[in-house]
Parts: sequence; C-alpha cells; structure tokens
Amino acid sequence: MNYLKSITTTVLNSTGVSFPFSIGERIPGLDTSTSIWDVREGVKKDDGTLLTLFIFDSTLGPFQPGSKDRKTLMQLARNALKKLRTIRHPDVIKYIDSVETETHVYIATERVRPLEGVLRDWTTGGALSQGKGKGKEDWIGWGIRSISTALAFLNSPPLSLHHAYLLPSSVFVTPAMEWRLGGFELLTAKDDSAGVLWGLGGVAPGNVGEISGPEVKKGGWGVLRDTDPAQADIYLLALLLFILYNPSSPLPNLNAQPTPSSSGSLPKALFPLWKRMLNPNPRTRLSTSAFVSDPAALSFWSNNPLANLVQGLDGFELKSEGDKLSLLRSVKDAASAGEIPQPFLLYKVLPSLLHSLSLPTAPSGAMLPLVLELGKLVSPADYGKLVLDPVVKLYASPDRGTRMALLDGLGEYGPKLDQRTVVDKVWPHLITGFADTVPVIREATVKAVYPLASKLNDRILNNDLLRLLAKMQTDTEPSIRTNTCILIGRLAPMLGPNTKKKVLVPAFARSLKDSFVHARVAGLMALMATVDVFDRDDLAGKVVPNMAFTLVDREKLVRDQAFKAMNMFLKRIETMAAQMVRLSAI
Repeated sequence: MNYLKSITTTVLNSTGVSFPFSIGERIPGLDTSTSIWDVREGVKKDDGTLLTLFIFDSTLGPFQPGSKDRKTLMQLARNALKKLRTIRHPDVIKYIDSVETETHVYIATERVRPLEGVLRDWTTGGALSQGKGKGKEDWIGWGIRSISTALAFLNSPPLSLHHAYLLPSSVFVTPAMEWRLGGFELLTAKDDSAGVLWGLGGVAPGNVGEISGPEVKKGGWGVLRDTDPAQADIYLLALLLFILYNPSSPLPNLNAQPTPSSSGSLPKALFPLWKRMLNPNPRTRLSTSAFVSDPAALSFWSNNPLANLVQGLDGFELKSEGDKLSLLRSVKDAASAGEIPQPFLLYKVLPSLLHSLSLPTAPSGAMLPLVLELGKLVSPADYGKLVLDPVVKLYASPDRGTRMALLDGLGEYGPKLDQRTVVDKVWPHLITGFADTVPVIREATVKAVYPLASKLNDRILNNDLLRLLAKMQTDTEPSIRTNTCILIGRLAPMLGPNTKKKVLVPAFARSLKDSFVHARVAGLMALMATVDVFDRDDLAGKVVPNMAFTLVDREKLVRDQAFKAMNMFLKRIETMAAQMVRLSAI
C-alpha cells in the first residue's frame, strides 16, 4: 500500500493534479483474471466519506503472458470512467469523484466490495455464514432483481447501451448488502460508431466473447451494432444466473438445448425464463426488460421475503397502520431466526426504520423497541453514528408515541449516552414531559430521570431537577407522587452535601402526609434508604419528629413500616449518642 501511495504521489505531483482521496488497503475478493482494476478502500479527504477506489495503472506489465498491453486496456478504463460519471441509477455503482492522468485512472465510488468476495465469505465461514435457512438464496434472488433492473435500464431507449461485460466481477455489494452493477469497460451505445466495444471487445480480460451469444461468436463484436442490447446482454445474464446458483459447476453446454438438469440448482420458477434467455436467435430471445416484468419473474420475486421486505421498507410511509405493524413483526421474526444477513439489518433495515420513525405517521411504540433490538448488533464503535444520533434527534419530536417509546427504551441506550449529549440534546426536550397533560407521559418522564442522573451536570442535578420534582410531588396522580419520592431517594447519594441537608427531609416529609397510602410508605422507605446521609442532629431533630406521627397512621401498612423505620433511626441515634459520651469523657 505504501508503494502504491508513493507512486500515486509521484505521478500526481508531476502533473499538478490534486488528489482528493486517500488510498487504503486492497479490498479482497475480485477475480483479477476478469477485471482490469485494483480495487481499494478509500476516504474522501474533505469530509471523510468512505469510498471504494477503482485504480488502473497502465505502466504495469500485462495480465498474463501473451495478453494485450495495458496501454490498450487504458481505453477501457477511460470508457468505464466516462460512462460511470454520466449514468445514474439506484442499482448502478454510485460515482463520487475521479482523477485521470496519462498513465492512471482513479474512480472513487460509494463503498462497495466485489460480489465474489461476499459469496466467498458466506461460504467459507465468514460473518455471513452465520445466516440460517434460505437467507443466502433469498439474498441472491433479490440481487438478481437489482442487476436485471439496472441492465434493463441501460439496454432500453433512450440509452440503448450494450453492457457486454456481465461477469461476476462486474457486480459489487454495498455495506447494506445491496447489489450494484459495474463493469462499464465495454459499455457502448448501439449507434456509437466509435464505441470501444466494436474494436476492443476481445481485449477485455475474461474472454467474455467466448460466453457471449452465438451471434458474437459467429460474427464478432460488430454484429451487435444491429442487435437490440436487451437481447444481447440477456444471454450473459442467463449465464450469470447459472454461476450464482451453481458456483462450483462449469457452465452448461451452450450448443445444446437447455434442460432442467442442465440448469443445476437454478430455481425451478426461473427455468422457463432461463431457457428463453439462452435462445440462440437474438431476435426471438427474451429481452432484459421483458425478463424484469415477466409474470413468472414477478411471481418469483413476490415469494422472496427479502425482496418483499425491501419493497415494504421503501413504501413504509404509505402503508396502513396494520400493514406497518405486520411488516415490523416480519422483520423482528426474520431477524430473530437469523434469516436476514446481519449487514442488511444494520445498514438497510435499521436506517430505514430510523428514517420512518422520524415521521409523524410512524407506529413509534412498535418501531423503537425493534430499532433498539437491532442496535444490539451494532459494534460499540458504530453505535453512536448508527443508533444514538438518530434516536437522540427523535427527542425533538412532539409526537407522544415517539416520546413514550424513547422513555421506555432508555434503559437500553441510556448508558451509552455521554454527558454532553444528555445535557445539550436530551434534557431540554425531556423536561417537557413533566408538564405534559397526559399522566402516563409525566410518570414515564419521572422514571426516566434516574438512568440519566449520573450524566447531568451539577446545576441541573442540584437545582433545576429538584425544583421540577418538588412540583411533581404535588401531581394529581398518586402513582406519580409515589414514584417521585422513590426517585428522590435514589438520587440522594448523587446530591451535594448542602442539597441533601436542605432538600431530603422536607421532600420525604411531604410524602408522609400524602393521601395515597403507598406514597406514605415510599416516604418512610426513602428515609430508611438514605439514613446514612443524615448526621445525629438531623436524625434526632428533623427525621424522627417529622415521621413520628406515622406510627399511628390509619393504615396498618404504613404503621408497620413506620415502626421499622423508627427502630432503625433510634438504634442509629443510640450508637451516635454513645460516641458522644466517650468523646465527653476524653
């Protein structure tokens, strides 16, 4: 890598070209015998965007003995750059930036990795091998739909482009497990008389001409000038399907009529289409656009859970409440069963759910728990960006369902929040819940304070919060008053010394006079739990006098707790008094 960097720096310095991205490690998995590129990780220097760099160096030697000089292949690299720069489609690799010199081509795209590497990872015990059931098969089916859609887009008017280089090495995968079409080295418009395909089709690594349609084998690449691109590229698509479903098998005999046995493990639902895709006559061969829209293909994809999930996520906002909840249950069940690739959950499903969660029509009560459950799969390094940042933004939402879901899920994500985030972004919105007109929101807000208390600054903890809690002790709801007393008791160890002396006894004494029996019991238990924070003067002069009347409370539950508390306080006072005698004797 350092060698490549030094060469790059030397080349660019000599041309005066500014290099807008840094070069990282080589991304494994690409079959270099069928590709001209050195594929590496990259980072955009101005904003830190993660990239994939496709690098072509014409100064290196030939690929294999007897192969074409790399200077000839430079035309293919430049053609790929030209086409990728101008073509935009969701299923085509997204172009971001590029650098071109006399000897080098650098294409920066969205972060992708070769499909071949992903499939190998799935097969040889990598992270993807943990998937269960039909996860891999469903993913391949969904990917085929993406590549077919992209190919049909390129083949159809007004573009009418021949891809002509559809090999496994032309397909790439994003971190979200979405398939992207690349391999634009030979991409040529049907009516482009100067297109690279006509003269250099046989130069591209991989001998793609040997597996192209019979018309190419018979008449050369020039015959494609008069052939519909959608009927030429479909032949290569058929072979790609075979390779994907039969990775360990050689290609079938292309001179014989396709049969179910020759299709290997190809899904039976696709065989009738596959047979038409391999028709030796291009004029009667199935086209790429027809393949994408054929009822048999549509039926195949409609039975693909992953394809349905993606479609459901894309149109989530437009679904009915029932359909939304059904989709969320499907995601939860499939994720629990290990039927969805983990990267797909993290980089496709999770961001989609978070985006939908920010909308007012989202069933937030069902969505946020699922988001937080999926968040458990995220590494600590990525948790802040993928989960915390979007979740924290939701605190600004006025929707009560969203706010309630945030409060209920605080135990999961709260420990991962830092003090600055809590003070600046969470607390200002959280406190609105204390004054909410809905009691359940007020109570949930009270309960949410303790998980965040250790991350509140001194001013909030010892002043602002206690003023709010004093108000909550007079709430009309008995359970809120009770939980507020319990909260103050739990907060006691975190409060400053002066605050403890000033606030605790009056707060608990207020609860002892509450009309709700459990609030009075909570006041007694809070005094007992915080007994260590009171000195002898406070115990004898404030605590005991303020709780003594509960010994004759009308409720036996309160009286029993009062006697337990009084015994504890008297024993502690007795111990402290004994120490006073010893001190006076000295």
